[in-house]
Amino acid sequence: MAKLFLVPTPIGNLEDMTFRAVKVLKEVDFILAEDTRNSGKLLKHFEVNTPMHSHHMHNEHKTVDLILKRIQNGETAALISDAGTPAISDPGFLLTRACVENKIEVDCLPGATAFVPALVNSGLPNDKFIFEGFLPPKKGRQTRLKILAEETRTMIFYESPHKLLKTLGHFVEYFGAERKVSVSREITKLHEETVRGSVTEVLQHYEQKAPKGEIVVIVEGRN
Repeated sequence: MAKLFLVPTPIGNLEDMTFRAVKVLKEVDFILAEDTRNSGKLLKHFEVNTPMHSHHMHNEHKTVDLILKRIQNGETAALISDAGTPAISDPGFLLTRACVENKIEVDCLPGATAFVPALVNSGLPNDKFIFEGFLPPKKGRQTRLKILAEETRTMIFYESPHKLLKTLGHFVEYFGAERKVSVSREITKLHEETVRGSVTEVLQHYEQKAPKGEIVVIVEGRN
């Protein structure tokens, strides 16, 4: 039956790939990948020879209709991102919505997502939380931070290493210097690290030691 599979891929450690994910990637008619060069290495490692096509943020608006027609004609497709679960700060939403609107079955496999281990490992309340992903780069950033300053739930952010100091500085300004944070980087990789403390303490740590790798920031909500 025609179907779209959303298949999570490892965020670092290849051993986090599930047996089911490999099976699905081998059985579908074609795979949609954010970066075919990056995904090609993953597929080769797991001996997946399924045809692969590019589907990323710069072409997804143009390719959705074509992909939809292929699935409607009876083909099965799997969508993967460079790392983690598709559509979580990665392409996937537009195609998923199109399939749902056209009554095409969508099956999202469970698997790796960077913010879950970062949240659980933070030591901050995780009974209620919000996922913010990447903050607006310029326009709208100040407005968003002012709104989040009143948020009582634990907040989750993704950030690049070259913007981390700037973002922590904004947290000091809008959330207060003593607000608790946890910064996890390179999750599941060899140099995985989590630094916890007040915003000021964590900022001082990374001023002395430049951050590298993929970063998830967990921020305590307002008391």
